[in-house]
Amino acid sequence: MLYRLNSANEDKLSILGYGCLRFPKKGAGIDQEKAEEQMKIAIEHGVNYFDTAYTYGGSEACLGKFLAKGYRDKVKIATKLPHYYVKKKGDIERYFMEQLERLQTDHVEYYLMHMLNDVATWGRLQEFGIQEWMEEKKAKGQIQNIGFSFHGGTDNFIKVLDAYDWDFCQIQYNYMDEHSQAGRRGLKYAHEKGLPVIIMEPLRGGRLVQGLPQSAARILENEEPRRSPAEWGLRWLWDQPEVTVVLSGMNDAAQVEENVRIAREAEVGCMTERDREVIEKVKAEINRYIKVPCTGCGYCMPCPAGVDIPGCFAAYNMRYTDSWYQGMKAYMMCTTLRMNPSNASKCLRCGKCEQHCPQNISIRESLQNVKKHMETPPYHIARVISKRIGKY
Repeated sequence: MLYRLNSANEDKLSILGYGCLRFPKKGAGIDQEKAEEQMKIAIEHGVNYFDTAYTYGGSEACLGKFLAKGYRDKVKIATKLPHYYVKKKGDIERYFMEQLERLQTDHVEYYLMHMLNDVATWGRLQEFGIQEWMEEKKAKGQIQNIGFSFHGGTDNFIKVLDAYDWDFCQIQYNYMDEHSQAGRRGLKYAHEKGLPVIIMEPLRGGRLVQGLPQSAARILENEEPRRSPAEWGLRWLWDQPEVTVVLSGMNDAAQVEENVRIAREAEVGCMTERDREVIEKVKAEINRYIKVPCTGCGYCMPCPAGVDIPGCFAAYNMRYTDSWYQGMKAYMMCTTLRMNPSNASKCLRCGKCEQHCPQNISIRESLQNVKKHMETPPYHIARVISKRIGKY
């Protein structure tokens, strides 16, 4: 296993992290026996970063039960505060103590604000005394590193990064999201600030493996040496020095074995120029299905009406390159579930954005298409339910 250093505290973090969202299932719950078997294989091969969250149904308890069998001192636990459930100051402490109980531990090495997508949400947490609470937990040793996970556009990511002296961050990043979400610009910015960057959705939930268009899959199949689509995607990430840990939601032993094999040899510089050309060909093939040729450059921003134009287009395109469900999920997370929503229907059609678009996209017309195809009855139902649950 290869490791990369958290320079702030000298933690050696395995470049492969275990994403605990997708543990194997047994009926409606987690198959504890299989999950433990797979986690044991991972630890034996040097994986030492395990990522879970309060809202990953049963995940924290599953991980805690396993670690209590003599593995706790071999791993760094990362879990997340469900700040969207916090309605009063005492809720923060209550959720955290419940997490410690689930995890059967007295401390967490890496603690994240879950899906902290804008500074307005951070401001809301500050009103509940989150900064004082975090400082107290760090002073007591109950939390060692404070960070946040993020879904949204680059500009908002940078604003959140600059809003507090974070210890680390977690972003969605893969070769299809190179210039969307936080993107390469956000990744480099975080790295320049000295923050370890944890990568989630490195294969877009497996869609860059099983969900590739046949024409894109054939490009990879015809290359030598032969590599699986998963290996291509992981190598593309580990080739970059700004990436610290890549999370993989492994849910069978074969996946664990394959990923640890790749993580033994995928150093910075592991991709050749030919390899990078192949990835670009695959991206071009996938992009044949996109609806709006937005590169996520952000020149159209800020929008006077508050629309996250690149975020809207990225989710809209994902509906056609991935699936309706994934596109809608991204649209909800990146535009709607914010303190200040930034979805397409807020567009005033002023046209200011189009004056700066280097791709000459008809942004106003395209946003109307996003509104038409994304803000459908299921979207409005999901929005209402989400507001009632999280009071966004």
